[in-house]
Amino acid sequence: MAGKYYDDLEVGQRIHHRLGRTVTEMDNVLFSALTMNTQPLHLNEDFAGKTQFGRRIVNGIFTLGLAVGITVPDLTEGTIVANLGYESVRHPHPMFHGDTLYVETEVLEKRVSRSNPGRGIVKLKHIGRNQDGVVVIEVVRTVLFLRREEQNLSSA
Repeated sequence: MAGKYYDDLEVGQRIHHRLGRTVTEMDNVLFSALTMNTQPLHLNEDFAGKTQFGRRIVNGIFTLGLAVGITVPDLTEGTIVANLGYESVRHPHPMFHGDTLYVETEVLEKRVSRSNPGRGIVKLKHIGRNQDGVVVIEVVRTVLFLRREEQNLSSA
């Protein structure tokens, strides 16, 4: 699989994900509708135009999901067991329709699982920036990864 195993990750390691994604109006409106979020900041241009933002902003939960999704091919594709939690989610600057999201990941902590030594727990920090390099999301995420040694033992 393309993802990294627990054993491939080191504390302090940084992964620059090359995949970027431009957010469209349809993305924002559809996500807001699917999640029944009626916030006018996302859906009502007239309302949003009179706010400090001057236009609609992208739903922050969509931005969070997109940031994590962008990391999958480089990080967790086929090597993740579960997301254990998200903490410290910050949106220091809004995303707007037409902005492109790019993500970088830093490995903060790691340890072998106490209950299953064939797995490892890794704390990651994802930092998402728009096309101008402005940070639009920061999230700390804890992930349960497969260990490479366990996979080698299982396939033997």
